[in-house]
Amino acid sequence: MEITAAAQEKNYTSIGESLADRVKRTLEAKGGTIASLAGAISYSRPTVSRYLNGKYDSDATDLEARLVEWLNQQEGDGPAAEPAPAPRRAQRPRFFESRDAKAVLGVCQSCQEYIGLGIVVGRSGHGKTYTLKEYAKLPRVAYIECDDTMSSRDLVEAIERALGIPNGYGTIWKRVNGIRDFCNTNKGYLLIIDEADKLVSKYTQKKMEILRGVFDQADVGLVIAGEPKLEVQIKNYLARMANRVDFYTSLRGLKPAEVEEYLAGYDVAPDALAELIARACNAQTGCFRLLDRTMNNVFRIMRENGSETITYKIIEQASSMMML
Repeated sequence: MEITAAAQEKNYTSIGESLADRVKRTLEAKGGTIASLAGAISYSRPTVSRYLNGKYDSDATDLEARLVEWLNQQEGDGPAAEPAPAPRRAQRPRFFESRDAKAVLGVCQSCQEYIGLGIVVGRSGHGKTYTLKEYAKLPRVAYIECDDTMSSRDLVEAIERALGIPNGYGTIWKRVNGIRDFCNTNKGYLLIIDEADKLVSKYTQKKMEILRGVFDQADVGLVIAGEPKLEVQIKNYLARMANRVDFYTSLRGLKPAEVEEYLAGYDVAPDALAELIARACNAQTGCFRLLDRTMNNVFRIMRENGSETITYKIIEQASSMMML
């Protein structure tokens, strides 16, 4: 008889203890850490932490199956039960932890934990912003998305708003000092500045200098993210920031194996899978966003015609809808 993670969890909760509580109790008893647990089940530390603290809002089926398997091994209940196959999903996962996503989450976590400066660069469509916003759901994380029209005063106001500081009055210098005072009083914050390449050019670096000043004089982690040109901009125009970088990652895009993992639980015809891999992994135009947009329309078509198999014909139909 197959025992799913959900069934296991039901057994735990029947005696007043959830799966998350059981895992935390076992970790404490054995002197383990969330980081070691995350490594053992091949998940990122932030994901495991969110689940154990009741803040994980994605499909937890696979994660729970791995936690049950880990518990069986720790408690010596004999051979670990084989995780039940993931049920066929009605929709794609809300957040997929690709190697790029794990790298971005790792930079954010390290910068927050060690009060470091991190740089994240990646082409549009690779999931950089979506992953940063996912991390920003954690406590003491302030996310700011920049644009070309931002002035120095706008940037300061955006940081104040993200940190929950009432909009200040007076000069930019006075308001930046207010941000520093807040971060020095409220330890453990991380500032994420997305689309930061829009703040710097060969003509002005004032806005980036504001960020450097906050980082230098406050106990706050800082992650600066943007298009690949951001790395060149920092090296060419912001030497004082470049030599402060502690953590760095450059997004590389999906691997074919990750596309297959993303589609696990669906019935996908071989030629359809090859086409989806090409859309996601093509070095010129392929990206996570294109795969995601394609799958949006694929699922819409499948719901309309009652199909349970993703075929090449359905992908062609989905593509024609995207071109309208």
